[in-house]
Amino acid sequence: MIGERIKKLREEKRFSITELAELANVSKSYLSYIERNLNKNPSIHFLMKLAKPLDVSLEFLLNGVDQSANAPSPNGKELLDKEWQLIIEKAIKDGMNKDDFKEYMNFIKFKNWEKNR
Repeated sequence: MIGERIKKLREEKRFSITELAELANVSKSYLSYIERNLNKNPSIHFLMKLAKPLDVSLEFLLNGVDQSANAPSPNGKELLDKEWQLIIEKAIKDGMNKDDFKEYMNFIKFKNWEKNR
């Protein structure tokens, strides 16, 4: 559960609920509800705020797995085929920056998590 994962990370960082809420600029009571699984559906915006002071990715908060962007491909081949390269180049030409792309990826991960829970 997300709440348990957040609580464990908070305790590992030795933050009180008050400290983490202040660092993430979120409501202490809402954070407490999430940690106690009284609210099992936190917003993506809330999770993104928590990820930074906890020093984890949104993906890790959602499912406990962190897919590093710098990890080598399993078969040693290029990570991006020509189609992916063209898609990314078009997005850049259309004005998308890295932050926009990261936010979009986080949104998609959140929607997939919502669908699969």
